[in-house]
Amino acid sequence: MVILALVALVVILVVSGIRIVPQSQRVIIERLGKFHKILEPGINVIFPILDREKSIVWIVAGKGTRPTSKLDMREQVYDFPRQNVISRDNVFMEINALLYFQINNPFKAVYEIANLPLALEKLTQTSLRSVMGEMDLDEILSKRAEINERLRVTLDEATDAWGVKVTRVEIQDVNPPESVQTAMQKQMESERSRRARVTEAEGQKRAQILEAEGGQQAQINRAEGEKEALILNAEARAQARVRQATAEAEAIASIAEAVKAAGGDPTQYLIALKYMETLHEMVSGRDNKVVYLPYEATALLGSLGGLKEIFTGKPEKA
Repeated sequence: MVILALVALVVILVVSGIRIVPQSQRVIIERLGKFHKILEPGINVIFPILDREKSIVWIVAGKGTRPTSKLDMREQVYDFPRQNVISRDNVFMEINALLYFQINNPFKAVYEIANLPLALEKLTQTSLRSVMGEMDLDEILSKRAEINERLRVTLDEATDAWGVKVTRVEIQDVNPPESVQTAMQKQMESERSRRARVTEAEGQKRAQILEAEGGQQAQINRAEGEKEALILNAEARAQARVRQATAEAEAIASIAEAVKAAGGDPTQYLIALKYMETLHEMVSGRDNKVVYLPYEATALLGSLGGLKEIFTGKPEKA
């Protein structure tokens, strides 16, 4: 019976000395009231009489006390109650912030600070008031990313002694008083109306500029077209004159050769033709009433006689 009792006692001691720690959690073991070791995830063995798990009692805002013996090593988020903040331009507002943190040293998180969640909450509140108290309302509303980063850096440096890594700080809501919101709404509507008018004026200005540039370009194109047309017309006339002159020269050369072949004088023949053309022009007018011969009529008659000699081959008596 004694042996069975001893065996049962040993079995009970062994079983009570086995601790299974889940993944991502840590357990602090104290031996005779003093820190002994930290249990890692998996199966761990302790002395039931000498060793015991450290009981951790944390007060969480809005949730009361939360006693536990296991520390969660994962990233955690705390949603703190709304905080009252006064900006640099004396605007009273309520701000709601989220804090993301992760325990990277269980020993410091338990022994360096009495209540880690409460300490993080109060530190976040004071840091939030300090940072936003240096900024105007417009800056607070437009520079949330900058505020988040400043808070993260400040809190991360302050919580390093507690074995905590602050990963992110997010500003959820910024709620100014209703009167300020009404004034901001009116200001926003006025600003939008001003931007709309400016945009419309700029559009009209741009349209007028484009229209003027288009008219100017059209005039330039029209002038260039007229210039090119004049140049082409002049070139065409010049080519026509050249061709006409060439044709006349060829015709005169042919006539001269024909006259020479007939034994006549080409010069006398050409003069006679010119006299004939001149007489035709003088009598071809509609309002001409008098027809007269030039003073040197005998020369003309002599030319006509020369023409007859050319084509008949017989000299005409005077």
